[in-house]
Amino acid sequence: MPEGVSPIPFKVTTGALPASRKVHVPGERHPELRVAMREIDLTPSSGEPPVRVYDTSGPYSDPHIEIDIAKGLPALRTPWIIGRGDVEQYDGRAARPEDDGLKDGQQSPVPKFERADRRVLRARGDANVTQLGYARRGIVTQEMEYIAIRENLGRARLKANRSARRSPTTSRRNSCATRSRAAAPSFRPTSTIRKASR
Repeated sequence: MPEGVSPIPFKVTTGALPASRKVHVPGERHPELRVAMREIDLTPSSGEPPVRVYDTSGPYSDPHIEIDIAKGLPALRTPWIIGRGDVEQYDGRAARPEDDGLKDGQQSPVPKFERADRRVLRARGDANVTQLGYARRGIVTQEMEYIAIRENLGRARLKANRSARRSPTTSRRNSCATRSRAAAPSFRPTSTIRKASR
């Protein structure tokens, strides 16, 4: 904690949620992705498998991760952004009171995160580093695949796994068919954007 800054005066709810579990679905184009979802158990009498829903709780509901609210969350997208090779880091400028909606000399009642070791990113040259810019060039970024997997709740993989358990002799055919059908909806935002930009 930086000198002169009081500790954060509240606690954040963490830990596992009842009758459910956090699951992660990897990417296909970008296998390093771990898209978090939540599987909720139904009553045994229903005879139904767990229901899969959004999980936007981040690491706060992951019992295997230690949370330090004073440090903030890890910058998960930084390796993706840097890895594309079209941005560069620079020092930026000093923070100003108006950045936080304050007047000159006014102090924020909320402790600030220590971000002295983080540098600002900007595009190299005339590179277009927006998701729309990548989509128009036919590039499927990690962000695009992440959203596609989250939007369909990983149903393609779930369906393939259930088909394999029901009929081992046709698991390969079912899995291939499932992947083929899933390809279009998974990356439809890219094709839609490209079509609309013509």
